[in-house]
Amino acid sequence: MIDKKWIGHEVGSSVLPIERGRLKFFAKAIGETNPIYIDEAAARAAGYADLPAPPTFLFSAELDSGATFGLLDLLGVPVAKILHGEQSFEHLEPVVVGDTVTVSSRVKDIYEKKGGALEFLDIESQVTNQRGASVARMRSLIVVRN
Repeated sequence: MIDKKWIGHEVGSSVLPIERGRLKFFAKAIGETNPIYIDEAAARAAGYADLPAPPTFLFSAELDSGATFGLLDLLGVPVAKILHGEQSFEHLEPVVVGDTVTVSSRVKDIYEKKGGALEFLDIESQVTNQRGASVARMRSLIVVRN
């Protein structure tokens, strides 16, 4: 069982540069066809300073940072026992090529269901850009199968 003393634990911050090639690769990988995510001229015509990050990009970038896996190691949760239960986003400002974002996450809650057969890690993240502006809030729910 995951000790509830970890509720409120700051997972740490991940600094992520928003790079053109990575955004285009991500858009292609998810099958994105909206030209604002792959064509700079279309993005600028739509009012963006450059290519914007697709809506789910920040979550994948946070995963790449290793912060979530570091938390699982700290809690003693084997990756083989986890499922991605839920993800939500609140976008406050566009994130575009050239930005550098910082994702700061914390454990919001830990609870169980089915007599402890399933445990849930509720993680909330705040995303700020290089100017200190809040650009997104994310929430992820990790399910641990016991």
